[in-house]
Amino acid sequence: MNKIPNRKAICDVLLKEAETDKSIVVLCSDSRGSASMTPFADAYPDQFVEMGIAEQDLVSVAAGLAKCGKKSFAASPACFLTTRSYEQCKVDVAYSNTNVKLIGISGGVSYGALGMSHHSAQDIAALSAIPNMRVYLPSDRFQTIKLVEALLKDEKPAYIRVGRNPVEDIYSEENCPFEMDKATVICEGTDVAIIACGEMVHPAYEAAALLKESGISATVVDMYCVKPLDKEAVVKAAQNAKVVITAEEHAPFGGLGSMVSQVVGSECPRKVVNIALPDEPVITGTSQEVFSYYGMNAKGIAKTAKEVLAKI
Repeated sequence: MNKIPNRKAICDVLLKEAETDKSIVVLCSDSRGSASMTPFADAYPDQFVEMGIAEQDLVSVAAGLAKCGKKSFAASPACFLTTRSYEQCKVDVAYSNTNVKLIGISGGVSYGALGMSHHSAQDIAALSAIPNMRVYLPSDRFQTIKLVEALLKDEKPAYIRVGRNPVEDIYSEENCPFEMDKATVICEGTDVAIIACGEMVHPAYEAAALLKESGISATVVDMYCVKPLDKEAVVKAAQNAKVVITAEEHAPFGGLGSMVSQVVGSECPRKVVNIALPDEPVITGTSQEVFSYYGMNAKGIAKTAKEVLAKI
């Protein structure tokens, strides 16, 4: 079982690259421990800025440093980064087109028992609504590494959301297909297309295996690039299936499900069912307990697929 969270994978890449690239700077909001950035702060104190609990300042200073030629990586809990500093994300980063990569750590319901104040179930919708902002939810540590390496090579704004805990590996160091802003098709089928992002990709992949045992063929698409959405991958998956299911650790409005529904509705009409968090404060529990309760684990996704197919 993997014990390396995606947030640590981000730090590992930045540690390696900062050895030769002194333009890389990491900023935290009293969150270096939560962001797994303590090793970076210790190794490169001159390339690390501690802003304290001041998310608006965090984003604005990151943008200012980017205007001075730095590659800014601003890490903070997703729940605070995408709400308290929303205006700064919109104006200082996106509108000003600065080379800032916003890292939302402990996304979704990662904070568990801390409840709605610490959950980020609106961040995909909020950040995607900002012109010039890209939104990424890598599904495992290997894809996270590929994504950060790619983002280091461009100068455009981006938001990366990762969870708090380790997630099961989907790929491997030797086999991690990755193309910037292109979804990865993990497996192909003809009955149902499951399009997932972030931590929902692994249960979607497991659900496909469960469905196969019942004679149901499933396509699984890893849509790590929520914005820009890989519309071509969505259309292809939908055209080859009877029904489309989306899975996301997010509210039911404005996220991956909404985006996929728009594309499918206009390009290749199919029934689309969105598996997401409910429009209410979620139950208290670990991520896995929450996913299980709301049918967002492998069994729940497979059950939904069977029920929808039975009605077609």
